Amino acid sequence: MEKLWLNHYPRGIAAEVNLQEFASLREVLRSSCERFADLPAYSNMGASMSYAELDQHSRDFAAYLQNSLGLHKGDRVAIMMPNLLQYPVALFGVLRAGLVVVNVNPQYTADELEHRLKDSGAVAIVVLENFAHTLQRVLDSVPPLKLSVITTEVGDMFPLVKEIVTNVVVKYVKKMVPDWKIAHATEFNAALRAGREQTLDHMPLNHDDIAFLQYTGGTTGVAKGTVLTHGNMVANLQQLAAWIAHDLLDGKEVFVCPLPLYHIYALNSSLVFLKIGAHAVLITNPTEMHAFIHDLKQYPLTAIIGVNTLYRALLDAPEFAGVNTHSLKVVNAGGMAVQRAVAERWKAATGVPIIESYGLTEASPGAMSNPLNIEDWTGTIGMPLPSTDGTILDDDGRELPLGEVGEICIRGPQVMVGYWNRPDETAKAFTSDGWLRTGDMGFMDERGYFKITDRKKDMIIVSGFKVFPNQIEDVVALHPGVAEVAAIGVPDEKSGEVVKIIVVKYDPALTEQALRDHCRQHLTGYKVPKIVEFWDGPLPKNNLGKILRRQLRDASAP
Repeated sequence: MEKLWLNHYPRGIAAEVNLQEFASLREVLRSSCERFADLPAYSNMGASMSYAELDQHSRDFAAYLQNSLGLHKGDRVAIMMPNLLQYPVALFGVLRAGLVVVNVNPQYTADELEHRLKDSGAVAIVVLENFAHTLQRVLDSVPPLKLSVITTEVGDMFPLVKEIVTNVVVKYVKKMVPDWKIAHATEFNAALRAGREQTLDHMPLNHDDIAFLQYTGGTTGVAKGTVLTHGNMVANLQQLAAWIAHDLLDGKEVFVCPLPLYHIYALNSSLVFLKIGAHAVLITNPTEMHAFIHDLKQYPLTAIIGVNTLYRALLDAPEFAGVNTHSLKVVNAGGMAVQRAVAERWKAATGVPIIESYGLTEASPGAMSNPLNIEDWTGTIGMPLPSTDGTILDDDGRELPLGEVGEICIRGPQVMVGYWNRPDETAKAFTSDGWLRTGDMGFMDERGYFKITDRKKDMIIVSGFKVFPNQIEDVVALHPGVAEVAAIGVPDEKSGEVVKIIVVKYDPALTEQALRDHCRQHLTGYKVPKIVEFWDGPLPKNNLGKILRRQLRDASAP
């Protein structure tokens, strides 16, 4: 397919990026810590850590892993914590020691955690003690699972008085730490102190070395470990940094990160902003809206990432009107489709459009993006990033013409090596000529912009006609009485499937008939929901805030 998108790149963005500037993520960190040593690197709950301190702490942690734990290049280390100052210290410590990061959602059940640890072959884990009871259950039930355990408390990287007060409040006042007991566990700060007295072996790292085993969500089956190398991650950093280079300034930006760093979208975004010396403000729990908005008011934010549901939640919070957005330059969204209603409300409230981007774990994750110079929401995922190709293929792997819906496929240096110990699944993920199958359905227009119609497995077939849930949800969300919506297909004797919507009301007076009348104004007959179900509480979501349609389909099954 012709690279039509190159004709519409913003001025100054090249078709290719320099993939050889950095040999590894360790080199990216070294460069930033040297250039921006005295600037704040990360802040969390009112405490900050400079680039120089990040350099020192991560060096100490790396030395501890190599010497005290005796870990060797390529060993896997799990990190199980939310957004705290300890996370980047642990992350870069693991990478500097030549080890592999296995990110773990701290909300995992014992069964989920056991799978990640056993599948990855992790030999050590850094865990926030709030979740140590889950790890204890795994260790008790699977004795052969030998792990070196490092535990940390919420306030461990805070100044001493704040550290003591925070940890006491979390444990004894808020009672957020269930009882746990793990023999021979080491405290995080004790590990840093030990590492400070030890020598760090700066072993060679290059593009072929593995940086992450990043597990997919597992919503379509058993979660798989995506093998992402230093080369994959460096490539994506270069691609995304080139995309934002003309709008953001080195050492001058304040980046708010309310999404969990253990998820690839937030992880990679934080690395991009670290590369340009930004001050990253880590939000530990964005569902605590009062605390989240308090943080937004404390810093002159210039960039923020989020998902559709998070931006909607901010807009619905009365306190958000008091946030000063005059310095805001870039608002990025990924992970799920941005609804028109949310995009238009956000632009009206802040004056800044939401820049929708597209990626997946298997692509490190960035693959496509709208340019930063758009004035309004485009309804597309934009165009392929530099050094990235995109195309639309049918089920037989044939390229489709402009405007025709098929599977979005990508190719580029950020695409994974494969799945950890799963050659069968790796083979299924690629076409014979090397295109990564994304599982997302969509089309490309005459400008080279791509638009997602839906996930391949979420498609609803009504009497042979394809219905894309995203389109239904976007229309329903335009109704002012709707807070949340999900569209799914349910079996029907006459048409095979019909459209069902599950709605959380914003207006208690909203009725089924009002929603159907609204949909008939925007949708052809077979797309109008035949079943409307109202929910009293929020819809089920994953850790990124994406609505879990599969769970809703299972709940609706007869």
